[in-house]
Amino acid sequence: MINGKTILIVDDEPNAVKVLSAILREVGYRILKSTDVDSAVGIVRRESVDAIITDLKMPGKDGFELFRYVAENNPDIPVIFLTAYGTVDSAVNAMRSGAFYYFIKPPDYAKLKDVLTRALEQYDVKKEFENLKKRAVAENNVYPLIAKSAPMAGVLKTIASAKDSDSSVLIQGETGTGKEIVACNLHYGGKRYNKPFIAVNCAAIPKELMESELFGYEKGAFTGASSAKAGKFEMAANGTIFLDEIGEIDLSVQAKLLRVLQEREVERLGTNRKVKVNFRLLSSTNRDLKKEVEAGRFREDLYYRINVIQIDVPPLRDRKQDIPVFATEFLNIFAVRENRPLILSDEVMEVFLKYDWPGNVRQLKNVIERAVVLAEGQKITLRELPRDFPIHSMDMVNEHPIKSLKDLEQTAINEALRRCNGNISQAAKQLGISRKTFYKRLKGM
Repeated sequence: MINGKTILIVDDEPNAVKVLSAILREVGYRILKSTDVDSAVGIVRRESVDAIITDLKMPGKDGFELFRYVAENNPDIPVIFLTAYGTVDSAVNAMRSGAFYYFIKPPDYAKLKDVLTRALEQYDVKKEFENLKKRAVAENNVYPLIAKSAPMAGVLKTIASAKDSDSSVLIQGETGTGKEIVACNLHYGGKRYNKPFIAVNCAAIPKELMESELFGYEKGAFTGASSAKAGKFEMAANGTIFLDEIGEIDLSVQAKLLRVLQEREVERLGTNRKVKVNFRLLSSTNRDLKKEVEAGRFREDLYYRINVIQIDVPPLRDRKQDIPVFATEFLNIFAVRENRPLILSDEVMEVFLKYDWPGNVRQLKNVIERAVVLAEGQKITLRELPRDFPIHSMDMVNEHPIKSLKDLEQTAINEALRRCNGNISQAAKQLGISRKTFYKRLKGM
């Protein structure tokens, strides 16, 4: 996911930009920087940007104006806000308008990285969905599930049986197994293929905004509601709504969701008027919802309502016969994108087949993408695999070079900043150096 992703950081405080850039660059992101909105807009026009992290209050144009530009011209790019306490209401209003998340300054950098990962995953899913829809219209076909292995035979059989049904489907599986693609095949392969497909990433929406996102709101329903907005269920009318990671929904919203599923009608915030909606529900989760029910975190009646038909997507380690097919497919996609004819070496495929792939298909895709970008010749070799990747035959490849003192120093500074939530004085104290020396080291990074 990370490698090859470009993040634009916008903040009028150069030191804040430097700190966040260093932390994100260390985990593999490509960083673009701007200290004002106008130059940020110029970067978005010129560059391929995958996500934006922006301050809210800045001299001249503020972060909300940047968000409005992105929403109008590049609506799929996720925008994350950094804000002071006094502008939290503005940030929440921006999220109601479609921004991805907001953090109070100074942010928890570990959480920011997690949220950024989710934002990029959602961005990728959106792009895959758009490509899928274009192919469905052009070829009257859906994005194929790569399934040569026996464990996937049952998945394909269930999809074929359930695609034209109106019954709710719960898709279960570990992160990265391809639950979204299963949902796409159920929708675009069925009778609702030419109707709306509305995907909702429940893990990415704060619980205080979930109700308004799902069910919509009327003008004046809350501070900042300057106009009425339809919820996701209304947007999915006559089509399909896909609740990705449904286990993340708060109990208070689960009760209202259950009522919508039972009555097939939606009541927006700020009104008593009910609107009848025809939709099909698809849900996914990487949790064991039975255990969540036992723990009191998920309603039992809702569980049975969403789980009329269950599809369990097996992890990649249990379907290794599919690995060569996936690897070849991804290699072709990225080789075409980079205009580089490449093949996988036998040694790489051998390592792939021995590895357990904790990140599943998504991890394999990211490893292939990284290798294509970094390849020096016409063949993907062990040298193009990530440094932390377990290479079983180390005699096939030279050992990775020892990190320089400068690299080690940079890692120590970034870790100190992360642990101290960006507090320079505390970070310097933790490293046993003066604040002045810390700034000097930071400037040299």
